[in-house]
Amino acid sequence: MSFRIKNNIFWVGIKDWELRKFHGNEYSTYRGTTYNSYLIKEEKNVLIDTVWAPFSKEFIDLLSKEISLDTIDYIITNHAESDHSGALLDLMKEIPDTPMYCTKNGTNSIKGHYHNDWNFQVVKTGDTLSIGNGKELIFVEMRMLHWPDSMACYLTKDNVLFSNDAFGQHYASEFMFNDLVNQNELYEECIKYYANILTPFSMLVDKKIKEVLDLKIPIDIIAPSHGVIWRENPTQIIEKYITWANNYQENQISIVYDTMWQGTRRMAEAIAKGIRGADNNITVKLFNASKYDKNDIITEIFKSKTVLMGSPTIGRGILTSIAAILEEIKGLGFKNKKASSFGCYGWSGESVKILNDNLEKAGFSIINDGIRALWNPTDDALKKCQDFGKEIANNN
Repeated sequence: MSFRIKNNIFWVGIKDWELRKFHGNEYSTYRGTTYNSYLIKEEKNVLIDTVWAPFSKEFIDLLSKEISLDTIDYIITNHAESDHSGALLDLMKEIPDTPMYCTKNGTNSIKGHYHNDWNFQVVKTGDTLSIGNGKELIFVEMRMLHWPDSMACYLTKDNVLFSNDAFGQHYASEFMFNDLVNQNELYEECIKYYANILTPFSMLVDKKIKEVLDLKIPIDIIAPSHGVIWRENPTQIIEKYITWANNYQENQISIVYDTMWQGTRRMAEAIAKGIRGADNNITVKLFNASKYDKNDIITEIFKSKTVLMGSPTIGRGILTSIAAILEEIKGLGFKNKKASSFGCYGWSGESVKILNDNLEKAGFSIINDGIRALWNPTDDALKKCQDFGKEIANNN
C-alpha cells in the first residue's frame, strides 16, 4: 500500500518482513527490509527505482493502482543492483519507450543485468530534469557508494534527497519514518549497515557528503532505498556518516574466538579479566565466532579500538569460523585499529602467527606476538593470559 511522504511524493515500494539473509547469504537481516520506490506526481510523473525481482509482479500491480503506467513520464534508476532494479524487466514490457535516467556506469550495469537497450538518458552530477510546477530533479553521482553506477537525486522546492543506498538500513516497520520507530533498533541497523557495506568506501563517503553539503541545498527529507525515511532532523544520519567515515572507534576491545575443547575459550575469558583489571573504563566484549552472527561481530570490530583473535591450531591452520571473519575484514579495510592473537595448541601451534599475519594484512597494527597455551591451559597459563590482557589494555 502506498503512502504520501510529502505533497505529491508517494512511497510505492515493498516491505519484505521475512527476509533474513541479503547479498546471497552474506548479510543478516533480522528485522527484514524494505525496497523503497518513490513516485512523484507533478506535471510530469516520475518513478524513482523499483524493487527486488521476486516482488516484481506485486509491485507493478500495486503501482498500477496508484497511477496508470502509461502516464509515467520518466524512470530514475539510481542504482542497478537487482534489489533496486529487479522489476524493470516486467515494468518495461508495459512502458518500453519511457526515458530512463541513470549514470553512464548505470547504463552499462543495467544492460549487463537485463540485456535490453532501453531509452537510456545519461546524467552526471549537476544535471537537472524539469518535472513541472517549477520543480527540478538534480542528479548527484555517488560512485562507489557502494557501486560504480550509484547516484542520488534531489527534488527542489520539496527539498527531498532520494539517497539510494546511502543513509539506509535493513529494517521493515509499519512506521516508515525515523521519528516513529524505536531509536535503538534504528541505529543498530544503521551502524551495522555502514560497518558491513560502506566501510571500504569511507574516504569517498566523507568526500561525497561534503560535496553534497557544499551545494548548500535545504534537506527536509532523506528518502533512502532501504528502511525508514528520515523526516525529523534528517541530517542526523548525515552527521553519523561523517563520524563513522573518519576511522570510527569507541573505547572498546572485542575478543573474537572459536574453540574446540574450551581451552581457547578459557584463554579468552582470562584475557578479558586481565583487561578489566587494568582498566574498568574499557568495554570488553567476547564473541564465539561459530555461535554469533558474523555481521554483528563485524559491527563490533568496527566500533573497537583493539581486536583480539583466538583460535586453536587445527591441521596447521585455524578454525573456519575465524578464517571467515578474517576474510571479511580484509575486504572491509578497517583503519586505525590495533590487534593481537591467542590460542591453544597440541604439538605444532601455528594458529597465533597465522592470525597475526592475517590481521596485519587486513590493516591492523599488531601490538605483540600474541600468546599461546599448550593443551588445556593450566592455572599458570591462564595467569599469563590475564597479564597479556593487562598489556593489551595498556596499549589500547
